[in-house]
Amino acid sequence: MVKGSIFKSNSSTSLLLLVLSTVLGLLLSFPARSQSNPILTQNPATLVRSHKEILLNNRPLSIAWSQWEQGGKTHIGISDTGFAQILGVDLLNTNNPSLQPIQWFNDPKTNPIVLATKFNGGYRYLDITNFAPPGWQFAVTGNVLVINSPTAQVRDIRQGKQTFGDRIVVEFDRPTSWQVNQQAPAPKQKTVVNELVGIVKAQIAKQEWLITIDGNANPAIANTFNSPQSQIEITPNLTNIRLRLPVGIAPRVTTLTNPHRLVIDIRPDSMVERNILWADGLRWRQQYVSLNEDRFSVTWLELNPAKKLKMLPFWSEATTLVGTAPLIKTAERYNAVAAINSGFFNRKNQLPLGAIRRDGNWISSPILNRGAIAWNKQGKIKIGRLSIQESVITNTGQRLPITTFNSGYVQTGVARYSSAWGANYSPLTDNEAIFIVQNNAVTAQLPGGTAGKATFPIPTNGYLLTSRGSNIKITVGSILRLQSATTPADFASYPHILAAGPVLIQNRQVVLDAKAEGFSDAFIREKAIRSVICSTASGNILIAAVHNRVGGAGSTLAEAAQVLQQLDCTEALNFDGGSSTSLYLGGQLINRSPRTAARVHNGLGIFLQAP
Repeated sequence: MVKGSIFKSNSSTSLLLLVLSTVLGLLLSFPARSQSNPILTQNPATLVRSHKEILLNNRPLSIAWSQWEQGGKTHIGISDTGFAQILGVDLLNTNNPSLQPIQWFNDPKTNPIVLATKFNGGYRYLDITNFAPPGWQFAVTGNVLVINSPTAQVRDIRQGKQTFGDRIVVEFDRPTSWQVNQQAPAPKQKTVVNELVGIVKAQIAKQEWLITIDGNANPAIANTFNSPQSQIEITPNLTNIRLRLPVGIAPRVTTLTNPHRLVIDIRPDSMVERNILWADGLRWRQQYVSLNEDRFSVTWLELNPAKKLKMLPFWSEATTLVGTAPLIKTAERYNAVAAINSGFFNRKNQLPLGAIRRDGNWISSPILNRGAIAWNKQGKIKIGRLSIQESVITNTGQRLPITTFNSGYVQTGVARYSSAWGANYSPLTDNEAIFIVQNNAVTAQLPGGTAGKATFPIPTNGYLLTSRGSNIKITVGSILRLQSATTPADFASYPHILAAGPVLIQNRQVVLDAKAEGFSDAFIREKAIRSVICSTASGNILIAAVHNRVGGAGSTLAEAAQVLQQLDCTEALNFDGGSSTSLYLGGQLINRSPRTAARVHNGLGIFLQAP
């Protein structure tokens, strides 16, 4: 397709779409001989362009799309999770990553829609070349994919009661795009005025959802629908339904046909269960897991290390360990297909608080003998508590223990910082003594002064030593030698390590002892959303987000461990949780709205390796 070209639909293309959908549906019903798409294998594709700008009915959206030439035809693809977001498409279960069935104002049993997929970079694109409802237009203009659709007429909006809660039904004259967004919660306010305390608590206890529909509604409908909990906002060609719901209640939205309807169920168990083989060796699961009287919503990705997948630690900034970013941004920068947030960090100064090791190089040291996961390219996994003993030895035989390396965890003693920390080091405490080491020799000793005021360049051919609260003496010109070892010793043989804690499961048994890993009583008692990682009896790896129990709060650490036992986990580790819990796949968070996710320091990225 050349610049400005357009796909238009008419009666013939609609018939072609129906025939194609039926044929692909039949193909999907048979077991696949290969996980690759035979059409793509026989006719290699030539990439034309890939960008992240979509204009949907004049609304700019940051969604990945791609254009390629194949078999003498121009194809357009939109990332599958992005396609689901901008059109309201529901991705259905599949065991063939080359073909993705969807539900969008159709009956999947009698009128299936199945789209071919194509992998490129960190995305799985759905081929929408033949996906053209009547009146829709897809055009490429420069780096922007422009999508225009006819405005749907909202014929009716009605609300009723169901056993699970409220149901809102929106009826249209044609299929239309729609999006659901959870709005970011209002910041917690501090006040000493007693009269405002109740108001503040009420604001915190509520959450707001916005359902945006490309359609015109009659103002008379809005007048009969509006209430304190739900409100309709009508603007030209858009109908917004704003829901103010208690925490733990959310909308589940589905589409129906004959007539075309949007069904919004407001319920505590709003998560849709899924089982999608997203790529060869990478499965996307969403399921409710029962534990005693409770049901927890769990979203996870299951990885088969025997397939062409690679796991690597990553952090938010390319040239420094100082900084945080949304997991989406970090995953996209590294071209990861999937990711989960991992280690703890200091939210104020944005520094790491735990072990990071990549390709055999320590990036940041472990702290407090906390839990860690280590792995190699063969898929071997180790989970356990980890500590490191590092010392610097002078040419006179003086041995100085190193408390931490490239860490935001501040202790009395000597800490070490390398260029992985960044180009410069700024003292974290007052009156530090700074020793500059280049080519294993001490070249200078400098006063650190007031914390955060001065900066000291970190040599690329050495490191800095900083002494806090101890009067060590190292003569300028001294030759230094580093010595280190891990406990347990076999951790050092693994090229990749990430730490958080506490360890939850070992040898199928719950071994939770958060006190032994330096966690506070408040942390131990807390009920929260959890990010976790585990290995299973089948040798696979799960990265998971354990969300709230239906109608209640999140899990305790002990409950999270028991949930993972039910997922067949034999070894398991807790990652950073709460607002940091972020599970990423193909360009989007799949466990929560990105508006509600906190910025994080580091994560675990999943990459597809070239054959």
